[in-house]
Amino acid sequence: MALKRTSGNVAISFNVVENIVGTFNQEQIDLTLSPLDLEVFVVLAVDLEPSAPDVIAGLRTATTAVVTKSSQTTMQSIANSNTVASAKRDVVTDPASGVAAFEHNSQDTPSAQLDFVDIISTNNFFVGIQGQSNTLTMGVTGRVYGYRARADAATYAALVQSEILSQ
Repeated sequence: MALKRTSGNVAISFNVVENIVGTFNQEQIDLTLSPLDLEVFVVLAVDLEPSAPDVIAGLRTATTAVVTKSSQTTMQSIANSNTVASAKRDVVTDPASGVAAFEHNSQDTPSAQLDFVDIISTNNFFVGIQGQSNTLTMGVTGRVYGYRARADAATYAALVQSEILSQ
């Protein structure tokens, strides 16, 4: 794969909130890439901070956030090839024994030293948020770190085709 770095490191911040409690909401984040120059965005890291779920006795509540390369209609996991990163916070309550909280981020323990996390070849990425069994709307703040690069024609075509066909 031939990529030539064309910028320094860039940090893109965002804040997305559910429109309706417990309903998937997504926002598009524009990268303003130049397809004529075969420009891509190389993702180095993703930091997602989902809202803390409500603590409700006897219920399991959660907040899930995701960054994807294409628009989604429902919450996705890292099983989806267009998912760049995900994060989830759970609260499980038991009136007799108390509260237990769990948190998972898809980049917590990478299996190897990677040069990059993902490559976005289309002009934007998407951030999704959804709460489960909460009484308040949930949100996510986050940041995607990366840099712009120019791909050779064959690499660019393969990346775009892969991203579009795997929606």
